[in-house]
Amino acid sequence: MLDRLRDRLELRTGGVALAIDGPNVFRTEFDVDLDDVRAVGESLGRLASARLYVNEHATPGLIQAGEARGFEVVVTSGDVDVELAVDLTALIAESRVDTIVIVSRDTDFKPVLEYAGRVGVETVAVAPGEYGRSDALRNAADQSFTLGHEADG
Repeated sequence: MLDRLRDRLELRTGGVALAIDGPNVFRTEFDVDLDDVRAVGESLGRLASARLYVNEHATPGLIQAGEARGFEVVVTSGDVDVELAVDLTALIAESRVDTIVIVSRDTDFKPVLEYAGRVGVETVAVAPGEYGRSDALRNAADQSFTLGHEADG
């Protein structure tokens, strides 16, 4: 089993996949700056993927800001959580990244973090603020951050 895991890790092309749950993070109660989020991802390695997921109700200003800061903005008319989870799971399954970073407070992403951990991908949960932190995500991730604070542990 260890040999299979070691082989799987050697196949990875490297890099960090940064995924932001827009509707869950960009709320009036949180003061989230896209540059700060990007800096967290870049501090962990080369960004192989930086995506901001939003729904059809996203403001043009948010979409423009995301694109201006180098994010691929994914607009969905369906459930943002599903799109984000499927995309990250595909990147993990295809061995395209070494680290995934989920910026959210939604515990729906716990299975993605757990799957990534099982196949040797480093996992990071980023909370939009002290009151937006999900203990379930923090506990499932290898590392966690709260924007505006140092690493949580």
